Amino acid sequence: MFKHVPNILTMCRFALIPFIFGTIVEKNYVAAFVFLTLSGITDVLDGFIARKFNFITNFGKLIDPLADKTTQICTLIALCFAGIIPYWILVIVFIKEIIMVAGASFLYGKKLVVSSRWYGKLSTVVFYIAIVTSLIVNNFNISLHVDIYIYYIALVLTIFALIMYFREFYQKGYVNKKELSTVDKKVIDK
Repeated sequence: MFKHVPNILTMCRFALIPFIFGTIVEKNYVAAFVFLTLSGITDVLDGFIARKFNFITNFGKLIDPLADKTTQICTLIALCFAGIIPYWILVIVFIKEIIMVAGASFLYGKKLVVSSRWYGKLSTVVFYIAIVTSLIVNNFNISLHVDIYIYYIALVLTIFALIMYFREFYQKGYVNKKELSTVDKKVIDK
């Protein structure tokens, strides 16, 4: 039973998403901060427990980043609805995540599960810092919106992470030239 704790904690993050979303849209930033903090704690705990007790599973490698991405995207959507961030930030992150999910699905079809790397984690952490900063700025009606600059840094790191993942996949042979040319040919034939 204990070996399932990391995955149960990850599933708790999914359960917290509607609460994070709802509190942001209702402009209850303190409650949103509490739910986001709970989500972050479950994220740290599930990773710690999985590594400490060697409970790492392929399911966990897939579902944990999916929980991160879903939480991040839903939170950004709520921030857009609340008028806190511009929609173009959401669009860039959403496109990047679609590309990452498509890549992960492609690799999973080849029986490969790639866990997240430091550059992916760094961009996620900076986005969470930007989100928390947005909640603080809007809760206390601070006129200087420093949060937008943190979003810019997070976007740069997100694009950097995407490039690094592609580079790694290509260098390790997860994607070879023959498969890329076959994909290009299929696209051209359509």
